[in-house]
Amino acid sequence: MKKQFLLSMLSGLLFLNAFSQSHGKVIETLTIQSAILHKPVHYTLYLPADYESSSRTYPVVYLLHGYTDDNTGWLQFGEINRYADKAIEEGTIPPMIIVMPNADSSWYINSYDGKENYEDFFFKEFMPTVEKNYRIKADKRYRAVAGLSMGGYGTLIYALKHPELFAAAAPLSAAVLDDDAIKNSPEQSWANTFGQLYGRGLKGEDRLNKSWYDNSVLKLVAEKSADEMKKVRYWIDCGDDDFLTKGNCELHIALTEKRVPHEFRVRDGAHTWTYWRTGIVNALNFIGDSFRQK
Repeated sequence: MKKQFLLSMLSGLLFLNAFSQSHGKVIETLTIQSAILHKPVHYTLYLPADYESSSRTYPVVYLLHGYTDDNTGWLQFGEINRYADKAIEEGTIPPMIIVMPNADSSWYINSYDGKENYEDFFFKEFMPTVEKNYRIKADKRYRAVAGLSMGGYGTLIYALKHPELFAAAAPLSAAVLDDDAIKNSPEQSWANTFGQLYGRGLKGEDRLNKSWYDNSVLKLVAEKSADEMKKVRYWIDCGDDDFLTKGNCELHIALTEKRVPHEFRVRDGAHTWTYWRTGIVNALNFIGDSFRQK
């Protein structure tokens, strides 16, 4: 009986050990004090299962949240740790560190009036600090950016403006807007969302100013050279019932016309967490292929 009990205990410990080894570590709230933003900024971190038992360095994905969410969105609603654990264990994606910063409603850019320079914070403070504090391969070949909605917009903006820093970009349901959408945005939407970014109190054609064009995905694609854009691999995914489908299709056409290779997916679905949860592993798989040696 005693021998049987000991065997049962041993089996249980082995099971728990195997279980823990296949699950990554999540730190839900970490903080960096920003001199640029003059405030503390929270972020969430996913470390692969073997991080604490190895001395290796890892590729990194900066995973950006959507409008009205925060750094915990991809964890709480997207269940990113569960999907990443399973995909790593099955070999669908390589082990990677996933970093999820809080961006509030900054849209990941510098505001027109200089009051919230989030883009400067991300590249001058946040990314260097994270890559110094964790065993990250701080090299373009092993760095990617992804995100949903507002975070999809940030993904495209960062990849288009800084192609020397990212191997791949995977925007899901990205907030890609054309000039007509900006001109015709209801005054309330402009006041609550876009005015703080591109200029308060503007109407009609006046909204199509330098601040907008400096941060318009479609304008950046039109102005950038194909060779420059080819430095980043793009995965673009948007649901057929999403209100942002038009802008994503326009982006696909613009990239196609400039002969910039990219993957474009329109799946059944809308602007929902169900859609993003079912798409994130494919996006990470695409990104993971960028990290692997050919």
